[in-house]
Amino acid sequence: MQLALHTQIKFIKFRCCCFVAVVFLYMPVSADIYAVQADYETTPVVTKGDAADDPAIWVNYANPAKSLVFGTDKKSGIYVYSIKGKEIAYRAFGNINNIDLRQINDTIFLAGTNRTTQEVVVWKFSTYDLNNLSKSKQFPEPFLVAKSDINIYGLCMGLINDQIQIFVTEDMGPNVQIWSVSNNLLELKTTFSNYGESEGCVVDDYHQKLFISEEESAGVMRSYNLNNANYLSETIIDSREGNIGGDPEGIALYQSSDSEGYIILSSQGDSKYNIYNRTEPHFYLGSFRIVGNNEIDGASDTDGLEVANFNLSKKFSSGILVVQDGFNTDGDKVKNQNFKIVSFDKVLEGLER
Repeated sequence: MQLALHTQIKFIKFRCCCFVAVVFLYMPVSADIYAVQADYETTPVVTKGDAADDPAIWVNYANPAKSLVFGTDKKSGIYVYSIKGKEIAYRAFGNINNIDLRQINDTIFLAGTNRTTQEVVVWKFSTYDLNNLSKSKQFPEPFLVAKSDINIYGLCMGLINDQIQIFVTEDMGPNVQIWSVSNNLLELKTTFSNYGESEGCVVDDYHQKLFISEEESAGVMRSYNLNNANYLSETIIDSREGNIGGDPEGIALYQSSDSEGYIILSSQGDSKYNIYNRTEPHFYLGSFRIVGNNEIDGASDTDGLEVANFNLSKKFSSGILVVQDGFNTDGDKVKNQNFKIVSFDKVLEGLER
């Protein structure tokens, strides 16, 4: 699919503790962009301003409708929601910016970046623990904690050579740290450069690849072959000269099979979500926007996002997409930020038209 000409206008982004204002840099004019509507939204986070940031999804394979969405308030802590957006639990842990999880058998590992303490933190749950969060509302203390020597920012997890690895990016810097979780230890393995400030990332465990976005000055999404010990086998997938408007932010992986699927990227500057082929050379396939309806507003200026490819219910037969909404409104009223929940069936239907 070919993207039509872009219209360039000014891009202004103010990064501060209270508010982010974005004016589109590239507004694509293309039949490749379609609209979907959110099915549910979460209750707003407790903190005002630019606060909600990154979601993660736990699929409850035994009872899919009881799956959970984790979401960060990067100025206070972590929320747990139902897949219909109902708040189940919350705990103030500090400035938890990004989170991700991996499940191995009956054990779920949730990792996050705590910018208050500059620590990488890992929680460990059993399926029993998560099934009973709605009753106890108890979010436990971290299982593992390690101090980082960079100004930590983004985070994603992967299962590389049967070992959990955590990729941590640097605020206002190019460094990417790789931590391993083994034998109840959290150990820094190596550090490499992604050239400029990066936040959003996702790991494809099957293909042993890392996808990561470089924001601010460059506006580039790259992939790295994790089988390369030096992490120098990189590929530039897209940039602002292509299909990205403003900053590339959150990245998620949708698996249609063990090896096939899609990479979903938040193109923050023009409030759209780009879809790329999961397999090389990761062709751009199209974009969509999340627009409002009579009950739920649309999503814009999205930071983090996550997707699950499991049949969770009749409404979510192809899974769900969860995105952070930078400007959450209810009619004329501006509310604290939240997360929008979208049936992935709608995304696939629009892509296949």
